[in-house]
Amino acid sequence: MTHVTVWNEYLHERQDELVAAVYPKGIHQAIADGIACGDFTVGTATLDQPENGLTDEVLKKTDVLIWWAHMGHEQVSDETVNRVHQRVLQGMGLIVLHSGHFSKVFKKLMGTSCDLRWREYGEKERIWVVDPAHPIAEGIGLYFELEKEEMYGEHFDIPAPDELVFVSWFEGGEVFRSGCTYHRGQGKIFYFRPGHETHPTYYDKNVLKVIANAIRWAAPKHGANPIYGYNEPLEAIVKKG
Repeated sequence: MTHVTVWNEYLHERQDELVAAVYPKGIHQAIADGIACGDFTVGTATLDQPENGLTDEVLKKTDVLIWWAHMGHEQVSDETVNRVHQRVLQGMGLIVLHSGHFSKVFKKLMGTSCDLRWREYGEKERIWVVDPAHPIAEGIGLYFELEKEEMYGEHFDIPAPDELVFVSWFEGGEVFRSGCTYHRGQGKIFYFRPGHETHPTYYDKNVLKVIANAIRWAAPKHGANPIYGYNEPLEAIVKKG
């Protein structure tokens, strides 16, 4: 069983009637409900909770953390960022959604500005599968479309992905690397672009399928933890000289 924590600022939904109409229970709950299955136990956490909802206890039991953020990046404490960063290095999976690209933790893990171009016209997005053999693309087909989304355009200031799974095309002509994987320490990271707060993106079956696939991919599955620093020899060493 994989334990998933869906983290969301939960600011837009409580301040904007349009967003509240789309996500009356919050983006976090829409995602949690949409990915619910026998393989996962799913919890949620929000910015306003103690320690931003991501205490040591919560993170220790989290196999994969999903992160949605937009207007409250700077409200996340550095202590929380450091806890999440350390857990990723220790093996926790991290799925960063949409405007979470500008979150403190994603920028810390990437080491770049993570900036991009954007436009809110509610235009069609066609998301192409460019790595059909990748497990995150399982069951998606050649591409899928979202009728209305915010545009993100290149250049996206991120390190070259370990694997590029999806590329988006927008009605206005731009393209964007919309599904990128990374390894940091023992942890696996997936950035997935769709998810503007005024559009019902997190009810789309393909978007939810991608997120569920990414959870299975990012969940910790590795050998023994590495040991760093001074190490005694395994075999006897004959000192010379």
